[in-house]
Amino acid sequence: MAAVTTENPYGLVAALEQGGIVAQAIFGIMVLMSIVSWYIMITKWFEQRKLLSEAANVEKKVWSATSLKEGTAKLEKNSAFRQLADDGLRAFDHHEGKLTDQIDQHEWVTMSLNRSASLIGSKLNSGLSFLASVGATAPFIGLLGTVIGIYRALVNIGIAGQASIDKVAGPVGEALIMTAIGLAVAVPAVLGYNYLAGRNKAIMERLNTFAADVHGYLLSGSRVARAAPVAAAAPVAPKK
Repeated sequence: MAAVTTENPYGLVAALEQGGIVAQAIFGIMVLMSIVSWYIMITKWFEQRKLLSEAANVEKKVWSATSLKEGTAKLEKNSAFRQLADDGLRAFDHHEGKLTDQIDQHEWVTMSLNRSASLIGSKLNSGLSFLASVGATAPFIGLLGTVIGIYRALVNIGIAGQASIDKVAGPVGEALIMTAIGLAVAVPAVLGYNYLAGRNKAIMERLNTFAADVHGYLLSGSRVARAAPVAAAAPVAPKK
């Protein structure tokens, strides 16, 4: 005899059909949250991998050169380390204007490097707040679907007048599915957030170290540059 196949009345598709527009909307929201979360985690991982690779080569490329400008030119144009060095050099070379002239050059370079590092840090952390929000809210969104499923089960019991398994299996199954989906969305988002945040911390330590090195180099160059005019301007003793 040929095997008779029957459609599963308690599967995901059946649960969404029975749950109506509310269950379908909740499921769609969680699917969208999951897709965006995985996109952020994957793109951020590749971005961090690139920065960590650049950090390993900064000392080889930059500090082995004869000057900071020459070493910076060896880095990629869109490199965060190059952006940091360029901002420091720009602040050192173009300390001009009515407002900036009132600020000490050392202080101006320090402010520029700190501002540049903060902007890079903000870019690195972009998207992580979404992962944190997904990790915090996805279980509760799934819980909303759970509550709706249990409510439908109670309604079916009330209509039937008895708690038969065929009346409550569908709504209770829908409730459990929504709970599972909420956890499946939240757990990767939380783990991804913690993992990426830790790697961002390591990257910022490398960037801050590089910024400190650039700052020290520029300050030493500033002392040399300022020493020459002072020596040249010293009065010449008259000959006896």
